[in-house]
Amino acid sequence: MNVSIKTIKDITVIEAEGNIDSRTAGEFERKTVEATQEEDKVIIDLSKVEFLSSAGLRVLLMLYRQVKARNGKIVLVGVSEEIQDVMENTGFINFFILVGLLEDGVKALS
Repeated sequence: MNVSIKTIKDITVIEAEGNIDSRTAGEFERKTVEATQEEDKVIIDLSKVEFLSSAGLRVLLMLYRQVKARNGKIVLVGVSEEIQDVMENTGFINFFILVGLLEDGVKALS
């Protein structure tokens, strides 16, 4: 699992690569919480994530609550069909804006 953080305009962009599961969710949480502590516009690029377990969903929900507390929004980019299905079944999909491309995520938050 690799996590990189960058800024585009005034938006924090988190790019994840690999699996987000019980083994890697702690690292993903630590890096993303640190990067988004004061942010209200966040993009999480999941286009290179093959698998997202319930531990990964928990991190996304925690990030959502953290950003929402500042009246912010989170956009998820490149979510695979399989992950979207899981998010739909759990109701998590309603918390996020989903787009296909990073550019669309930037537009959605601008």
